[in-house]
Amino acid sequence: MDQLITILRAAGESNRLRILALCAAGDITVSELTRILGQSQPGVSRHLKLLCDAGLLERLQEGNWAYFHLPTTGENARVARFLMDEIKDDDPLVQRDRRLFDDIKQDRAARADTYFRENAARWDRIRTLHVDEAEVETALCDMLGDGPADSLLDIGTGTGRMLQVLGGRVREAIGVDQSRDMLSVARSNLADMQYQNCNVRQADMYALPFADRSFDLVILHMVLHFAERPQDVVQEAARVLQPGGKFFVVDFARHEMEALRDEHAHLRLGFRNSDIQHWATRAGLDGLAHRDLPGEQLTVSIWELAQPADIHALEAASSRQGNF
Repeated sequence: MDQLITILRAAGESNRLRILALCAAGDITVSELTRILGQSQPGVSRHLKLLCDAGLLERLQEGNWAYFHLPTTGENARVARFLMDEIKDDDPLVQRDRRLFDDIKQDRAARADTYFRENAARWDRIRTLHVDEAEVETALCDMLGDGPADSLLDIGTGTGRMLQVLGGRVREAIGVDQSRDMLSVARSNLADMQYQNCNVRQADMYALPFADRSFDLVILHMVLHFAERPQDVVQEAARVLQPGGKFFVVDFARHEMEALRDEHAHLRLGFRNSDIQHWATRAGLDGLAHRDLPGEQLTVSIWELAQPADIHALEAASSRQGNF
C-alpha cells in the first residue's frame, strides 16, 4: 500500500502526467522535455526524480545524456500503462506535447539523414576507423556456419556490404535502407553478375514491407545505434523471421565515446548484452550465442538470436517476460 501511495503521489500532478505521456511515446532527454514543457531544467529534473523514485520511469545514462522511458515489466509498468490508457488522445495539451515531440524526432531523423547523405560514398571507410570490418565479417560467417538458408533480409543495408558477404549463401537476398543515397551506393556495389540474386529497396526498419515469417535469415549490421526505438526494430525483425530462422545483431558494445554522438549522429552509445537479451525475449526470440570483438577504441558484439522452430513454442515465447 505504501508503494502504491508513493506511485499515486508521484503521478498526481499535471506536469508529471505530461512527462509520463511523452515518455510513453518514446525515449526522451531532460533538455527535450524542457523544450516541450517550457519549464526550467531544474524543475523538470525534480519531476523526473520523483517519477523515477516511484518506479514510474527508468533512467538510462548514455555518456553525457540520459534518456527516460516507461518501465516495460513488473507491477510499476502495469500501473504506468494503466495511467497512460486513462489519458485521452484528444486532450489538447497532450496533442500539443506530442506535436512538439514529433518535431524533435524529425530533427533527430534529419541529423541522421544529413550524415548519411554527406557520407554515403565513404561509409565503409568511416566504419574502418573504429573496428576491423574483415574480423567482424569472418566472425559473423563462422557463427552462421554451413547451415542452409533460403532468404536473407539485411536491415539498414547501407552500402550493401552484408549482401556482398552473405548473398552467395542464399537463394534471395534483400537489403532495405531509408536513405536513397545509401541505396544508390549499394546498387553500384551490387552491379556485378555474382550478386544477381541480391536487390535493395527503400523501406523503414520500423515498418518493413514484408509479410510475417518471410525470411529465414535476418541481419542487423551496425544499424541499431542509429535507432530511435531499438526495441521496436528488434520486434519488427522478429515479425518477418520464419520459425527456426536466425537473426544476427552486430553493433558496438556499450561505450562512452560521446564524440560518436556529436560527430556521427549515433543515438545510442552501444548496447549491453542485457539490453539485447531483454528486447529479444520480449520479441519471442531465443538467444543462442554472443561474441565480443575488441578493437583499439571500441568493441563490436555479435548476438545470435533465433525464432523458435516449433509454432507452439513460438507462441509461448511471445508471452514470456524477463531475460533468456
